[in-house]
Amino acid sequence: MAINTDFIYSFTEFDKNLGTIMYTYKETNSDKAERIEDKQKIRERFVSVRKFTEELCRSLIAEDYVIQSMPDASPVKWHLAHTTWFFETFILSQHIKNYAFYNYTYKFLFNSYYVQAGERYTRAKRGMLSRPGVEEVYKYRQQINERMINLIKTIDSLKSEEINFLIELGLNHEQQHQELILTDLKHLLSLNPLRLIYSEKKKIAGSGISGINWISFPEGIYETGNRGKEFVFDNETPRHKSFISSFSLADRLITNKEYLDFIEDGGYSRAELWLSDGWNVVENEKWRSPLYWEKVDSEWWTFTLSGFNKIAMDEPICHISLFEADAFARWLGARLPTEEEWEAAAYDKVIKGNFAENGYYQPVPLLENVNGFKQLFGDVWEWTRSSYSPYPGYKTLPGALGEYNGKFMSGQNVLRGGSCVTPVSHIRPTYRNFFPPGARWQFTGLRLAKDEV
Repeated sequence: MAINTDFIYSFTEFDKNLGTIMYTYKETNSDKAERIEDKQKIRERFVSVRKFTEELCRSLIAEDYVIQSMPDASPVKWHLAHTTWFFETFILSQHIKNYAFYNYTYKFLFNSYYVQAGERYTRAKRGMLSRPGVEEVYKYRQQINERMINLIKTIDSLKSEEINFLIELGLNHEQQHQELILTDLKHLLSLNPLRLIYSEKKKIAGSGISGINWISFPEGIYETGNRGKEFVFDNETPRHKSFISSFSLADRLITNKEYLDFIEDGGYSRAELWLSDGWNVVENEKWRSPLYWEKVDSEWWTFTLSGFNKIAMDEPICHISLFEADAFARWLGARLPTEEEWEAAAYDKVIKGNFAENGYYQPVPLLENVNGFKQLFGDVWEWTRSSYSPYPGYKTLPGALGEYNGKFMSGQNVLRGGSCVTPVSHIRPTYRNFFPPGARWQFTGLRLAKDEV
């Protein structure tokens, strides 16, 4: 469903606590017919997204839902409840008169970081929440699903654009947590000495890796950001122009084999290749390989959601930090792309690749060795050298929803393209993901760039 994001900034009044946007709108007969059709599309998408979240949990047992493996990860149960809290807090409670919360304590337990929405339970201790139990959380989801579907049925014309936007925001928010469920589960299962399997491995054959081909772009003025034709997060706006010097971008992702060459050439012991903060982490954390890699006798293995497997040399390198990606690029005499360069290469490309719906939950070998860019979308999030910062003229949403993206624009780097655990309907060329430079538990890899002299 396409949503006109101009409405984000055309509000006339709003609830200062939760950011409810109000519009002045007069409905015509054609508008009414379109609204009825939109209701059905919204309902179908709502049901589809919520169902997929629960499908990702189908193979889990109760104990898998409740453990928090590290402060940056959350228990599966918490993800299920928090995404439900989002719909109840930002939509139902704001658009149903005299709304009664399903359980008032959930406002506290399942708020993540929205300070303006109220008090929050300590993030690092979410694994201590043995209650409510898994069954009760699913009841919570079912009840809020029913309330949301009833609300969609009764959306009136005066608030349709407002509610449609908030529903789409909530669904994209849930898709982010679908990805987090898988990344957090992988970290959790990797700590179990039983080498547990989340999903059976699917066999897939690649088309063969060739050398890197470089695709050149001339210097000039390039546009970056939302074109106003689809739903986007506020951090993808406004669309703006910037000057980019001539550059080249690698046609494919870096593979495990290429990264292993870096390791064997002493990459983790050569301080000259590393950013200062990165070198400090390498020394303090004793990094010698990507996260989940382990050398058994003379062979490299890695933990995947399909268990503990030998490393497939032609798969894209994964679970590396910005520091590692940057060091590898320096080792090859290249660099990481800026996010503007990446978007210039991706803006008109068809979105296809290895996404969560494929069920691999692991980067796969190059499937189609065609001319031009490959693996721009899916497989791994691609680190850029760009700091996560606001675009010129950026404005946050009003109220608590303004905390969704804007307040994290410090100390993080932008990633592009999505990964093998990203839902395909969630990604777009303008999508800006962001993580601290030392983060490795996400499905993160790299594509090289270089300056054209």
